[in-house]
Amino acid sequence: MAADFVYLASGSPRRRELLTQIGVPFQLLNVAVDESVVAGEAAEAYVVRLAHLKALAGLRARPSGETAPILAADTSVVLDGAVLVKPTDRADGERMLRQLSGRTHSVLTAVALAGALGVQARLSRSDVSFRVLSAAEVAAYWDTGEPHDKAGGYAIQGAGAVFVADLRGSYSGVMGLPLYETAELLALQGVPRWRFAAGREHGR
Repeated sequence: MAADFVYLASGSPRRRELLTQIGVPFQLLNVAVDESVVAGEAAEAYVVRLAHLKALAGLRARPSGETAPILAADTSVVLDGAVLVKPTDRADGERMLRQLSGRTHSVLTAVALAGALGVQARLSRSDVSFRVLSAAEVAAYWDTGEPHDKAGGYAIQGAGAVFVADLRGSYSGVMGLPLYETAELLALQGVPRWRFAAGREHGR
């Protein structure tokens, strides 16, 4: 029997908004995994591994007797092959933005779905070009509070959008949940979309 909702193993408001956008009912699960980068690990392998781990953690956190699949994702900003994680403090966040200034970086988002067919994953890659940023606006952007918990120190769906000169790839992928790949995985598990009357958190 096909599931009529998914468990979303993520605390990201953006991922909730994107699932709601395509009318997929969901329930939230809180999961925690070790997000450390393994020495020598390629960025693509890193994000796929974390999405896979989060989906498996969701299976363990899923209420007993439930069978709805688990949707998980991980997003990383990559510059010169190095993963830029969430900034640890102001100095780290401003350093990241100075690195991104006037350059093109990649945003990798892996999405994984754990269900009756096992754990399946897809990877989205987008290239984002920043205009040159001044020291004053880097400091002012940090003061907005937006970049504090964002991979790479910025949010394309927020105030950080003014830095983006060009985007090639998936806007939703840069936000944190590539909808093309997500819909593909959901279709494989028989999870319906476009259920806008039920497109809020399931059961609420």
